[in-house]
Amino acid sequence: MAKASSDRNTIDLFGTTPGRPRTQPLTRKDQLKINKRAQRVKEKAQGLKRLELIVEQEVLDKLDQLCEKNGLKRAEWLTQQINQSLGVSKSTRSKK
Repeated sequence: MAKASSDRNTIDLFGTTPGRPRTQPLTRKDQLKINKRAQRVKEKAQGLKRLELIVEQEVLDKLDQLCEKNGLKRAEWLTQQINQSLGVSKSTRSKK
């Protein structure tokens, strides 16, 4: 029995990979790479910068507790604390 290339209903008799057909021609690794690049471009357009911190697990657990308590994400909580600290130091400087 011959299979026409346009036939979508006939089972692929000679294929090696069972399962549903691939909807994306790229591998998962390549998809993630493209999506991550698009995310970085989008963040850059919004004026955001990436920051990497290396901290001990205890510190991270405490940060997560604080974020959960305030209902914020880590980045939001850290930004809020930095802005708060700068606000305090500005008012202290202006009094001098």
